Amino acid sequence: MRTKHTFRLPPDLMTKLSDYAARKGVSQSMIVEAALASHLSPDGADRLEAALARRLDRIGRHLERLERHVDISNEALAVFVRFWLTSTPPLPENSAAAAQIKGRERYEGFVEALGRRLARGKKLADEIIQDVAAKQSEQDGTQNGDDRQRL
Repeated sequence: MRTKHTFRLPPDLMTKLSDYAARKGVSQSMIVEAALASHLSPDGADRLEAALARRLDRIGRHLERLERHVDISNEALAVFVRFWLTSTPPLPENSAAAAQIKGRERYEGFVEALGRRLARGKKLADEIIQDVAAKQSEQDGTQNGDDRQRL
């Protein structure tokens, strides 16, 4: 048996309730009943905590992925700098000025290229994935060709 109650709601809340009921195709009283049951249920806090825990877990996974990407970037940069420093011979004194001018030109070109790349939104990780996939399909094609030749 249901008991009738009358409630006064602010106009903006009443508008939201009416819109929601119309979108869902249910009565306003059903929505109010479900909301009250949810609000008054003893496990409401547990559900809220579980939802919050899921969100925090997802954020934690994203942070771990970001940390991994930063670590990879740092290691790649360190390997490149070490390789460059150990393989680049020192310049003779008379060509140092010309090398500095050329270095500035190259750096400006690098910054322009980097700006264009960032504007396009293309990422190195995407290129690496494409290169690995292409190499894998190329190897698969080679292996299948070898198999066909053996038959």
